[in-house]
Amino acid sequence: MVSLRCTSAHHSLLGSPTCLARPRRGCTVVRAAVAVEAGAQPKVSLIRIGTRGSPLALAQAHETRDKLKAAHSELAEEGAVEIVIIKTTGDMILDKPLADIGGKGLFTKEIDDALLQGRIDIAVHSMKDVPTYLPEGTILPCNLPREDVRDAFICLTANSLAELPAGSVVGSASLRRQSQILYRYPSLKVVNFRGNVQTRLRKLKEGDVHATMLALAGLKRLNMAENATSVLSVEEMLPAVAQGAIGIACRSNDDKMMEYLSSLNHEDTRLAVACEREFLAVLDGNCRTPIAAYAYRDQDGNCSFRGLLASPDGSTVYETSRSGSYSFDDMVAMGKDAGYELKAKAGPGFFDSLQ
Repeated sequence: MVSLRCTSAHHSLLGSPTCLARPRRGCTVVRAAVAVEAGAQPKVSLIRIGTRGSPLALAQAHETRDKLKAAHSELAEEGAVEIVIIKTTGDMILDKPLADIGGKGLFTKEIDDALLQGRIDIAVHSMKDVPTYLPEGTILPCNLPREDVRDAFICLTANSLAELPAGSVVGSASLRRQSQILYRYPSLKVVNFRGNVQTRLRKLKEGDVHATMLALAGLKRLNMAENATSVLSVEEMLPAVAQGAIGIACRSNDDKMMEYLSSLNHEDTRLAVACEREFLAVLDGNCRTPIAAYAYRDQDGNCSFRGLLASPDGSTVYETSRSGSYSFDDMVAMGKDAGYELKAKAGPGFFDSLQ
């Protein structure tokens, strides 16, 4: 995956983790794609949406499709929007921890490739899966309204992590969750637990682990929130960067798609995600680095930010917070400053030990 870093004070549209799309005038005519169904006449699809094939990914793609149809009458026509399922590396390798597979973009690279090759027109991603630097030739001008950022605790025998007996096994593929669990409850054991939401719930019921944790946003989008035993506050479990946010990418030279996507963008979400991703970019986070962050609009209308960096075993945790105006420049500066603070606190030896 190509990484482009900003070279101007205004942030490159292609390279910045906080890229700000500016739709241009003189939009080109959208190129039609043809979707053929068995036994039916070919239909012209104006937009092909690329997505992973998990139930959650499809729910997010359907939400995107429905919002596009509601906002643009020409897209409400039968067959105007097509959903294209693409299998990613992260979907295909399920028997290893994400950190052991290596590389960034485990759940996005193949979708990005399809976008650049013109096989799809837009790509729908869970923002927490998107690397901090986008591939050259793509842009991410749209975030849909953010869902609940908190984590759900799911267990058949206890109501919370605190109630689990010593030695209980918690299943999680997330080092962010693992480090925060072990920091507060060192008597628990955390094991790798991969698979989609349905698979993890089935493994829990079969007794593979005593408990697990999932993003509440995913459960809500799947209409499965009733599976949550309890919900952890952000004070108990700081979320992943951009947790609960959906991002939609297109080619950077596709004015028509940029126009469509700009109509769906939720600015409060975009700015919060930009702040958190700037924090992540400074720390150069990967699947071996437990990092958490949350930016939100507080009661006074300002931005409040919290960031966390930890060792996987929870023995070391660095935290920081910031507050400032809810504006793009100030929030990006906040995330960057917080990242540099924790990077300095941890020191180079901390990051070397994670490799």
